[in-house]
Amino acid sequence: MSLTTPELQQRSLAAVWHPCTQMARAERVPPLPIQRGEGAWLYDFDGHRYFDANSSWWVNLFGHADAQLNAAIKQQLDTLPHVMLAGCTHEPAVRLAERLSARTGGALGHVFFASDGASAVEIALKQSFHSWRNLGHAEKREFVCLKNGYHGETIGALAVTDVAIFRDAYDPLLMRAHIALSPDSRKGIEGQVKALAAMRALLEERSGQIAAVIIEPLVQGAAGMVMHSPAYLRALRAMTREFNVHLIADEIAVGCGRTGTFFAWEQADAEWPDFVLLSKGITGGTLPLSLVLTTETIYRAFWSEDVTRGFLHSHSYTGNALACAAANAVLDRFDAGQLERNAAQSKMLAAAFAPLAEDTRVEHLRQRGLILAFDVKEAPERFAEKFHLAARKHELLIRPIGHTVYLMPPYLIGPATASFLANAVTNTLNEVLADAA
Repeated sequence: MSLTTPELQQRSLAAVWHPCTQMARAERVPPLPIQRGEGAWLYDFDGHRYFDANSSWWVNLFGHADAQLNAAIKQQLDTLPHVMLAGCTHEPAVRLAERLSARTGGALGHVFFASDGASAVEIALKQSFHSWRNLGHAEKREFVCLKNGYHGETIGALAVTDVAIFRDAYDPLLMRAHIALSPDSRKGIEGQVKALAAMRALLEERSGQIAAVIIEPLVQGAAGMVMHSPAYLRALRAMTREFNVHLIADEIAVGCGRTGTFFAWEQADAEWPDFVLLSKGITGGTLPLSLVLTTETIYRAFWSEDVTRGFLHSHSYTGNALACAAANAVLDRFDAGQLERNAAQSKMLAAAFAPLAEDTRVEHLRQRGLILAFDVKEAPERFAEKFHLAARKHELLIRPIGHTVYLMPPYLIGPATASFLANAVTNTLNEVLADAA
């Protein structure tokens, strides 16, 4: 007997505690049961389809059930699904680390494996502090993040996150981080100048105690796709060098080609940060994996026969062979010209959504690579939920952030797809705002 949508919804509400969800509200707005995925589309149990416009929380690069990724995982499954990375190693992890390092020109030559984005943030924070301590600077234990920045929801990652809805309930548990001004491009060049001036003032005052600055290069995702220029990154990197603090580039959301280059940092045309973090798209939406890339200098700070000077962070599935095999298949795609294809798709998306720039109901239409967003001026109460539900009727699975509508689609955009997305988003916007009038 086949499952039905209402049956699976009720079973899910009874047994599954859904993420980023107020479960009392979910009783009124139950989750959408998905039966299968194919390409950019997801299908429910009633045969309806939905374009995955947010790439299933920004992880799906090449579409669902991609044959190349599936084949890599299946082949690895028959050989070695997993072995602990403490005292052992395996070819998929070694090859992946080598290839990622090569993409930084060898500047970031050491890769530490984890499972998810927040874990990677925790690792980078710990490595930064611990390396300073090993070098005789235990007083460098403070961190700087940007206003409205997001780096995850575990305790350490949440301490450098400035999104109130995630942070406030747990604030008594958190270490105190410095929150610097964001170089939000919606505030123009003056906003960037003020952000850099504020950062300089902070580093002048506290650099002796600050271990690292952590940022999301080019796009602050959970803030509502808040964008800034590569020039800010160049200036920030020079500043962190000047004041001898580490720079952590959290590319969990913006890496793997999302912004037009494999690493968003490449657009800065500057010295690499001390740490670069990857997750989400690195396995193409198949298996959980995250990585922390760092420098020889950081690595050498732990080099000792003294076990207490070592970095002892671990978890059971570190460097899982299946996930590494999937990630290597992702890199194969980029080696075969994916960035060039993304550039063409980005132009198609821009052209399709260009008319929204003249729509008086919205503002700040913005794009960086295959991330496109705009803000709705007079969004009604529960706008994000209403937009999400209305979009389903237009074959679109999309989750706005507050009053910001954004697209971060799989890398499967053609002229017809771009036109479909623009029409579906516009029709959904018309419906939601008409109902609120």
